[in-house]
Amino acid sequence: MKPAVIELKRGVHWVGVKDWGRRLFDGLIPLPHGTSYNAYLVKGSAKTALVDSVNPGFEGELLDKIRIIADPAALDYVVMNHAEPDHAGSIPVVLAASPKAQLVLTAKGADMAARYFHVPNDRMQIVKDGDTLDLGGKTLRFVDAPFLHWPETMFTYIIEDKVLFPCDFFGAHTAAGVYDDEVADLAVRAQMYFGEIMMPFRKAGERAMKKLAGLPIELIAPSHGPLWRHPETILNLYRKWTAGETLPKVVVAYVSMWGSTERLVRIAAETLLDAGIHVAVHELAHVDVGDLAGDLVDARAIVLGAPTVLGGLHPAALNAVNLVKALRPPLRYAAVLSSYGWGGGALRQAGEILGPTGIEVVGAVDVHGAPDADAEAQAATLATEIAARVRSSQQ
Repeated sequence: MKPAVIELKRGVHWVGVKDWGRRLFDGLIPLPHGTSYNAYLVKGSAKTALVDSVNPGFEGELLDKIRIIADPAALDYVVMNHAEPDHAGSIPVVLAASPKAQLVLTAKGADMAARYFHVPNDRMQIVKDGDTLDLGGKTLRFVDAPFLHWPETMFTYIIEDKVLFPCDFFGAHTAAGVYDDEVADLAVRAQMYFGEIMMPFRKAGERAMKKLAGLPIELIAPSHGPLWRHPETILNLYRKWTAGETLPKVVVAYVSMWGSTERLVRIAAETLLDAGIHVAVHELAHVDVGDLAGDLVDARAIVLGAPTVLGGLHPAALNAVNLVKALRPPLRYAAVLSSYGWGGGALRQAGEILGPTGIEVVGAVDVHGAPDADAEAQAATLATEIAARVRSSQQ
């Protein structure tokens, strides 16, 4: 069977792979729709470059696809936009098949390529922001984009074809489709991906968006997911997300053992809905981390429902609070709803973790045993206060 190679522009081909069966990324992120490792062959009149590569285990498929267009031994350059193994792990195999090719990368990327993939210095060509490579009718320009999402990252841009290769930036985890208009829920997938990967680096993302503002872009070709042949779709979304723009939206994340915490959470959620607030509810015992991360991208507040277990937060709630701390979403407000049997402690631990984040904890309800009418009224009052804060916030 002939491998699929897709011509994007004259002399520019997708030679990546679809990983239909992968279901977990980084031991953390569920992949219900698999993912792709996108690599691109750019063939000029004089020289040929491979931009990015593929996850270890798919090296043979990558080389087979390159052979349809060019002899791998004739490659002049291999561009490493990002050193993470899902994009760079096959570089040693590619360089072995391409003995004259130079690995093009940033100075920080050179340190990583030497350390992780044992690439010798004489096989590396370091580039800086704004540097170019002339392939003959196709000029690669490099855009320094550190911490998107590792310190060595850069983008590659074909000046003549107006094609941007931003590696993980603008990506999505799905093996479906080739182009953005072929995947109905791609914006949702992209938001989840941004929340999981890029949200902690929003400031770096803002800087990158400013750099890209002056570039005419006709096609965005990321390293995961479909390509954006309607680039303004994802550019507009990233302008909002990197700026931390939010909606009148509250994430309700909870776990309950015997129903007491769940009762408080349901009252709070219903009160928020009645106030016209968009509510995204996640039951933490069965949560998809990607779904939760995606909803945190544009939410203004979180209501955490967490019973006490052994003097602290229920482990599922502890994971969620630590995720909030790590991902640094643009949340402004929080409320905590809790219950305990013979000893409390969940509220204290939630406060210790949330305190340094800058998120304002508006209030809490902590119930000994099952909630009575007074506790239920407190939950409703707290939700009403959260709704008022959310409505009054501009973003």
